[in-house]
Amino acid sequence: MKDRQAPHWAATLDRCGLTRTDDRPAPDGPPLNAAFHAVNGFEVQPTAAVPASLPHAAEDLDTAWHHHAAQASLYDDNGEFLILPPVPGGSKIGWVRVKDPLGRNLPSRISGVTGSPEFMAASVDGRHLCAASVEESEFWVVAHEF
Repeated sequence: MKDRQAPHWAATLDRCGLTRTDDRPAPDGPPLNAAFHAVNGFEVQPTAAVPASLPHAAEDLDTAWHHHAAQASLYDDNGEFLILPPVPGGSKIGWVRVKDPLGRNLPSRISGVTGSPEFMAASVDGRHLCAASVEESEFWVVAHEF
């Protein structure tokens, strides 16, 4: 029996306000192990850190992530980028090509759907990464070039 509904991960991206431009795994994303190491490796330092105790920490994380995503050339000429679906097992799905028609507050929108602002995004050529993560009492933005 064929399931007519979108997979859970696709519905999650939709609820985050992202438009999937291709449901097939994107072959040009950075290797997943390298992406995870760039964000979670022991020696990783944040590109920006926002204390979670600040009254407007979520808004500050949104601003910092969008600033560094633009600086890192995350978006292509059509405004598209790759994202690992922010769901359990998202790495098994792989990179998905999306567009963000709203263009703002992506970490907060992801947190509103998943309960956490954590996610990894990459440029469509796989050369640039910009991630949001939660580390102890801070929100981090990590930008990396492969």
